[in-house]
Amino acid sequence: MRFSNSTKLFEKAKNILPGGVNSPVRAFRAVGGNPIFIKKAKGSKIYDIDGNVFIDYVGSWGPMILGHCHPKVASAIKKAVDKGTSYGAPTPLEVELAKLVLEAFPSMEMVRFVNSGTEAAMGAIRLARAYAGRDKIIKFEGCYHGHADSLLVKAGSGATTLGVPDSPGVPKDIAKNTYTAIYNDINSVKNLFEKDPEGIACVIVEPVPGNMGVVLPKNDFLKNLKDVCRKYGAVLIFDEVMSGFRSTFGGVQKLYKIDPDMTCLGKVIGGGLPVGAFGGKKKIMEKLSPAGPVYQAGTLSGNPLAMTAGIETLKQLKKKGVYEKLLKTTNQICCGIEVIAKRKGLPVWIARSGSMFTLFFNNKPVHNYLDAKKSNLEQFSKYFRTMLGNGIYLPPSQFEAVFVSTAHTNADVEKTLDAVEKAFKGI
Repeated sequence: MRFSNSTKLFEKAKNILPGGVNSPVRAFRAVGGNPIFIKKAKGSKIYDIDGNVFIDYVGSWGPMILGHCHPKVASAIKKAVDKGTSYGAPTPLEVELAKLVLEAFPSMEMVRFVNSGTEAAMGAIRLARAYAGRDKIIKFEGCYHGHADSLLVKAGSGATTLGVPDSPGVPKDIAKNTYTAIYNDINSVKNLFEKDPEGIACVIVEPVPGNMGVVLPKNDFLKNLKDVCRKYGAVLIFDEVMSGFRSTFGGVQKLYKIDPDMTCLGKVIGGGLPVGAFGGKKKIMEKLSPAGPVYQAGTLSGNPLAMTAGIETLKQLKKKGVYEKLLKTTNQICCGIEVIAKRKGLPVWIARSGSMFTLFFNNKPVHNYLDAKKSNLEQFSKYFRTMLGNGIYLPPSQFEAVFVSTAHTNADVEKTLDAVEKAFKGI
């Protein structure tokens, strides 16, 4: 494949966009080479400006669970455009989407829509602090909750890829209010509470992390986390921006039967348009302005186009057989990779949660951030470049999740596994 047009455009972009991109992981720094520029997308495919076609497993980093340009979603958006793109006022669409979200997540009794996952986490933490009357928070190494100052402490995703877990520009006075624990290690959480039993307002966690790669909870970790928070009067926040509708209609909390105090959502509930949400128990949410004193606002929150896309996406996900298809396709890919790796004698670890998974080039299980960092990044880079050259578009980082959609076909799976065979041969 040739990427000459993308290369030329990237050189131009670097003069007017920091690093040539608008989000760090897109720059391909972790895998070498230059990013490809996308012209259009349809179904399971994306098309770049050089005329190359790829089977897409990035899916706009998760929201394209129905595939790109799903006919029902696209049609609904086109109709909505003719009615106006933004009102800055309440709409019936907000109420309709809110009902769908609360139906999917019974732990949420009220919800507030925002424009991104970062905003959702920011709002949830501010509200939790006000509710608890405390300042400190606990997050987990390798979990990413957006780029708010208090959350860029040992974060995952692009921060992990670029080796900048603590970003310059984050004041020490803010960072000192963020404690970090080890995912899947409940004792690391208990130790923090024992040292500061009355200072911790909340614990925020990706119940199934996707930003250090997919990592699964073990040994009743999530249940124990809920118990510890209850013991010390701290708010438990599940960040399901990534995992929300990937495992089932109701997220990880439904799968593991955990009742968090608050939940952050995004990605899928926007159907490909910018959206986020945070919600939880009524006693907490009623402290949010204008019902209560905790301020949060956004001109484009509840944008009619985003609400429309979200409504149609969730309606499609509720249809019979959708998740069965998603999980079947994901299982075919993961099992196929494992068979090829075993035949080639290549040690790998695959972690899967619903329709998202990560292939770690690691000869040991990955249970936390430290385990993930032991992966062979050189092997991943070779794998990524070979897959790209064979028409498979993957997240350009070892520390990200692969996303499967309902648009991926058996032919896509076969072509993907054929590419894996070639990539493993070269490693």
